[in-house]
Amino acid sequence: MKKIVFTSLLLIAYGLPVQAQDKATQKMGAAERKAVIDTLVVKVNALYVYEDVAKKMATAIRQHQQHHDYDTITSRQVLAKRLTADLHAIAGDGHLGVEASATPIIEEKPEAPSQEAADAFRKTWARSNFNFKKVELLDGNIGLLQVDSFFPSDWIKDLALSSMTFLANSDAIIIDIRKNYGFADGGFLIASYFFNDPVHWNDNYDRDARTLRQSWTLPVVPGVKLADKEVYILVSKDCFSASEDFAYNMQALGRAKVVGEVTGGGAHPTKPYKIGTYFLADIPFAYSVNPVTHTDWEGKGVQPDVQVPADEAQLTAQLMAIKALVKKIPAGTDRTAGLQKVIAQKEQELGQLKAKKQRAVETF
Repeated sequence: MKKIVFTSLLLIAYGLPVQAQDKATQKMGAAERKAVIDTLVVKVNALYVYEDVAKKMATAIRQHQQHHDYDTITSRQVLAKRLTADLHAIAGDGHLGVEASATPIIEEKPEAPSQEAADAFRKTWARSNFNFKKVELLDGNIGLLQVDSFFPSDWIKDLALSSMTFLANSDAIIIDIRKNYGFADGGFLIASYFFNDPVHWNDNYDRDARTLRQSWTLPVVPGVKLADKEVYILVSKDCFSASEDFAYNMQALGRAKVVGEVTGGGAHPTKPYKIGTYFLADIPFAYSVNPVTHTDWEGKGVQPDVQVPADEAQLTAQLMAIKALVKKIPAGTDRTAGLQKVIAQKEQELGQLKAKKQRAVETF
């Protein structure tokens, strides 16, 4: 699931039908197998973001070759999976991998899909509202925004405007990205709503281009900023890539509390490289450095401030937000009394959820 959106766009870019990936296992000969492995070693050595790790991966693949570990593999799909596993054994990089196509790959490293293909891709996801799934007001005047993918900022700016306008009068905001697998920079636009002035977001080192690029939050966003709102971000083990970037940097910059599970741990942007007539290698070429932590979440995941099972995260964050709000309001007011009732209700709901799960475990 982590690479569904990326892979679909990748296939569009190369002019390959997505459904071709579901055809019968493809066969190959020894010469093709050797050529693919040799090309992979060269590409990884030259392009993988960490040069020392790249050398270790190349050495490991060569050792497998010398030990004839690949000699009996005649299926392209099986070879792709085996090479991916061998690369992961060294790098542990979730973005890194080899993919096999059922049809020949014609073009090497396209800069972008055709405009027609890109427009079709955008229209397809527009029908799903670019995975903006929910915006609502929870009990206690806590706003909730659920976004299940981060698409390019210029695609979602109108949705961001309408969502943030709706949430503007809430006392705190919960952003639910538990089902968000990343993809593009839409999270950066959303994050910019929560900083009055530009803030150093991160640095990106690109080995391929030999460049270092700084990112700062946007000084101006569509609508008004919500820099006075407390923010809680819900995460799960399935969060990956751009969704992790959003949660990690918001947390590190002291702008949000993260609630849920440790995330997937994929921090490295990736490019597809042709390594054979039927093969692509997805090779991470860059890494991020947060200005506060001086590192990223690669291989570790985003560590929640409050670690709870994903299905308990929303109630947990809502309780955190309301309890923080109560501390700001004079005791003995009607508002305080109302919030205390909401706290009691949500604590009961959370207890019931935990009890239900425990009964299910005991029954099983």
